[in-house]
Amino acid sequence: MCGALEAGGPAGRRVALCCHRGSCLLGNQVGGALEGALLCPSAALGARRARGSTRRSPGSQRLKGLSLSQLIVQFACLLFTMASSDIQVKELEKRASGQAFELILSPRSKESVPEFPLSPPKKKDLSLEEIQKKLEAAEERRKSHEAEVLKQLAEKREHEKEVLQKAIEENNNFSKMAEEKLTHKMEANKENREAQMAAKLERLREKDKHIEEVRKNKESKDPADETEAD
Repeated sequence: MCGALEAGGPAGRRVALCCHRGSCLLGNQVGGALEGALLCPSAALGARRARGSTRRSPGSQRLKGLSLSQLIVQFACLLFTMASSDIQVKELEKRASGQAFELILSPRSKESVPEFPLSPPKKKDLSLEEIQKKLEAAEERRKSHEAEVLKQLAEKREHEKEVLQKAIEENNNFSKMAEEKLTHKMEANKENREAQMAAKLERLREKDKHIEEVRKNKESKDPADETEAD
């Protein structure tokens, strides 16, 4: 199959096709119009003569390197694309070697063209009541945030106070324990000194007692010695 593919005017889109010796026509739909590729030299020449031009179409140059199976698949895709629109078939000429016909497509529907706004949508003007509500909501958020900050500050100060009180108590306990330890040590030293003094005094008394006994013994022996001497 081979053929020429044309784009028509406002009345509709036209596709001119002709079948010849098993060759294939392929067409692409671009921006609502149809851009065609002519694969058969004889049909291409006829189509260019009909347009008053002998220049080779870019579509035929793009499809020059495609195989027959690829062309058939792409042509089937083209027919599937055109099936969604209303199509009228008009036979142009009929030969022993092939057949030419014209497909007339209905104009593109306006509903299918998405409308995009040229400018972003304008913001709705706020009324005085809405502005007042927004201001009140902002004031409530500010007060809530301020209360939360004050609460966190109070909790922080309370924590610092507890830490300081705990440090003071620990310092007092340490001082008290150190004082008790020092007092106990001083009492122990005093007791040791008193014990040492008592021991020294006892030794001195024992020594004096021994000296007194020796002196008495010596005095008791002296008269006996004198009588023996006489």
